[in-house]
Parts: sequence; C-alpha cells; structure tokens
Amino acid sequence: MTRQPPVYINSAASIHPPLDGVGECLPGKCLTAVEPDYKRLIPDATLRRRMSRIVRMGVAAGQACLQDAAGVSPEAILTATGMGCLADTEKFMNSLLDGDEERLTPTAFIQSTFNTVGAQLALLNGNQSYNTTYVHRTFSFESALLDALLLIREREAVDVLAGAMDEQTPTLYTVLQRLGCWKRAMAGEGAAFFLLSGRRTDGTLAILQDVELFSGDYGEQAIRERMERFLLAHDAAGARTLYPADYKRFCGEYPTAASFALWYACRELREAEGKRPVLVYNAFLDAHSFILLKPV
Repeated sequence: MTRQPPVYINSAASIHPPLDGVGECLPGKCLTAVEPDYKRLIPDATLRRRMSRIVRMGVAAGQACLQDAAGVSPEAILTATGMGCLADTEKFMNSLLDGDEERLTPTAFIQSTFNTVGAQLALLNGNQSYNTTYVHRTFSFESALLDALLLIREREAVDVLAGAMDEQTPTLYTVLQRLGCWKRAMAGEGAAFFLLSGRRTDGTLAILQDVELFSGDYGEQAIRERMERFLLAHDAAGARTLYPADYKRFCGEYPTAASFALWYACRELREAEGKRPVLVYNAFLDAHSFILLKPV
C-alpha cells in the first residue's frame, strides 16, 4: 500500500452520557447525553433559545473542539448525522397535521434541516470555507472522516473540523425497537467533533490512519478475517481493538456512535502506557466500519 501523509487529530470534544453511570431519557431503556453549560460555548442567549437540543449539542461540541485548538480556522467544516434534528422534524410534522396544513410557522422546519449545525458553526466563526453535511445513516460520520482524509492528503485543506450528532426521541425509540435495533445495546445519543490536520501540534492526540466501510450480514469469523487483513495492510497487526460492547455501554446505540468511539479511543490512546495502535470497530444492523488510529 502506498504510504499516505499522516493526518493528525489535534483536538476532540464530545457530549455524551456519563461514563460512570446511566443517564435515562426513557426509564431503563435509553442513555441520554449530559449537556454542558452552553453559555460558555454559545454566548448569545437569543441564539441559544432558538436552537433545538440537538443543534445546541452539536454546535457546543464543535465550538469546544475549536476552542481547544487555540483559534485555528479550519478550511472545511464537515458534519454528519444519521437521523437529523428529529425533535424539530416531529414538531413540524405534528403542526402540519394538527393545523390541517395551514397557519404553519417556518421555524421548526428551518431548524429541522440536516445542515443546521454546520451552518451555525460557520456563522458563529465567520467561516466561509467548504461546508458539507453527510446523512448516510450509520455511515454518516465515517463518510465525513473519509472526506477529511481526502481534503488533507490532497492538500485541499490543512485543518478540517469534522463531527457528528444524533438524538433520541420517544418516537424514534419505539420505531427502531420494532426493527430490533436495541437488542445488543441500549439506545443512546451524543455529539462529537474533531479537528483533523496535516500538521502536528503539541496537543496532538493521535494519527488517523484510515477508515473502511462495508455492509452485509457477516458472521464473527468473517469480520475477524477482514479485520486482520485491514490491520496487516497498515502494519498494525498488534493493534488493540475497541468492539461495540467496549464503548456502547457508555454511549448507547445510535447511527453515529462511531464518533463517540473515536473520542473514546483518542482518550485511551492519550492515557495509555506502552502505546499501540487502536482499531475502532462499529456495527449497527448490517453496516460495519473500521477506524484505525496510531499513536503520535
């Protein structure tokens, strides 16, 4: 495999359920994110009030990531979501039904669009660079990472802000429960952002080596064999693997849970002694992904 220039993770921020306990939005069924004090990250009170919960979570995570990076202005902002702003979508659809398609206010519809978080981050930071939102269900976050890798390796950008967010609502929980989505992990939610860069800094957390996506009904042996091939191709045969059970016990199950897993892997890599590569394996229904990190 041709050696690619390194892509560094220079900053990471996450809003997620508590790591030392269980936060519940549906008793015993759903892990809910612990939200920060938004005043520090989104100072404009009027703007905060207009934001829905998922938008506040996503914008706050992105702002925290940029603040940790000490004023870096990214050449691209990439956001990802599997289901989008569901609470606002439900609110708009209910008002559509209740009002017999008349006397509708546009606010809920405007806030329900998938690119709301990316747009708000751009406006708050006066950033007019490339701005794209990926809505590919379980592959949404990984698609954003692949775009970031291409931008940096092709020298189209030096710094890229990439992140993901998804929320749980009672309606979503009920629908996905009927599809059998909560059999392996409790439902969850969260937001996480990363500053990816072609340059290393004193605060660099890890090197993002590669991302691989595949779909299908694979057994454990087939996944293990594919994982071994992937690691050998990147000279990372001794990598520690983070399986879904290792991190979804903290964040729960949701389409972009891989974003929390990446944050969790960066945290482990930073704190571990005798560092070795970390492979994040994510699976949701028949969608699978590998994210490989190497120590700096």
